[in-house]
Amino acid sequence: MLDIDLIRNNPEEVKQGISKKGANPKLVDDFLALDKEWREFTKEADNLRERQNELSIQRNIEEGKKVKIQVQEIETTLRKLEASRQETLSQIPNLPSDEAPVGKDESENVVLREVGERPKFDFEPKDHVNLGKTLDILDFESGSKVAGSGFYYLKNDGVLLELALAHYALDFLSKNSFTPWLTPDLAREKFYLGTGYLPRGEEAQTYTIENSDLGLIATAEVTLAGIHADEIVDESSLPKLYAGYSHCFRQEAGAYGKYSKGLYRVHQFTKVEMFAYTMPEDSLSVHEKLLELEEKLWQDLGIPYRVVEMSTGDLGMMAARKFDLEAWMPGRDDWGEVTSASNTTDYQARRLGIKFRRKNGEVEFVHTLNGTALATSRAIIAILENYQTKEGRVVIPEVLRDYVGKAEIEPRK
Repeated sequence: MLDIDLIRNNPEEVKQGISKKGANPKLVDDFLALDKEWREFTKEADNLRERQNELSIQRNIEEGKKVKIQVQEIETTLRKLEASRQETLSQIPNLPSDEAPVGKDESENVVLREVGERPKFDFEPKDHVNLGKTLDILDFESGSKVAGSGFYYLKNDGVLLELALAHYALDFLSKNSFTPWLTPDLAREKFYLGTGYLPRGEEAQTYTIENSDLGLIATAEVTLAGIHADEIVDESSLPKLYAGYSHCFRQEAGAYGKYSKGLYRVHQFTKVEMFAYTMPEDSLSVHEKLLELEEKLWQDLGIPYRVVEMSTGDLGMMAARKFDLEAWMPGRDDWGEVTSASNTTDYQARRLGIKFRRKNGEVEFVHTLNGTALATSRAIIAILENYQTKEGRVVIPEVLRDYVGKAEIEPRK
């Protein structure tokens, strides 16, 4: 959430910022009205409590009873006001960075560069769904039968390829000073809401667990962000660089279309996620570092990609600035998102109560950042489609061969 003092002292700046994201600036006015009323009632409640204490000292029982009832009534009003105030505050998105390109939606995202050469085939390339069947490594029919549409089985060399990708990404990040974590696949509501994953509505992503406050995580960002919730860490421990391995579960409500075929948009997949806690003055350089690592990892895989910067209208609730890597996918003859790297500044930290103490003793909110190393499902799409041969085989990228134990995946007879 945003700093309340920022909204109180610079409402027009906040309105202009959230308008660039497509949010209604009236949210600021609604919050300020509730905030003013909340502060007035808080002051009145404090005065009544002070009066109640005075009457207690004076042993004025009858008058004390009357004031006690007034305190109870105003506290009830305050609780309702605080709930409305917090709900409105939670709807105000993070302000976009001044560096983020201004645009209304994804159509105004900016392509920064294209890296690698797209493969040139002397045959009609197949998409990953057909390749998966021919190679006998993907089974969507059984996934649909057992768990429903949007689920799948990996089998044979598909299993080895998925595990190889995860192992490779964790090794890569460990060599770059990230601490590997194997996180829970469930998190409490505080954490999936605090990191921006909604359980209801048109953009619902989270599968919730009945009769509990738990939800299946959409990314290890949720569980990694929760590690230091409600803590004050020392400046000397920052930046904290974490690599989280987890399964990810997403409802993907309303996300169907021609590019959702096969593995591209599924309800369960495996991901290795980068997450960083930094001091405010370091988050810009750490953001650049996350993007640099994503690029190096995909370069080592030999997959052509392009770097895209999100316009303000496509940044979402949390991010101040965001970059995507889109890999070339011959099966669709187009690009497909495979990673993102976001700087959420202190927005998540304020929601989750994550602070740090400077050497001079001052306490501030950290900045948090996240970036995809590998979502294995989309990495498998890119590898199958870019490395396919005329004979129906798929060549394994060189950096994965020791993990997979072979150089090619051949069709099953």
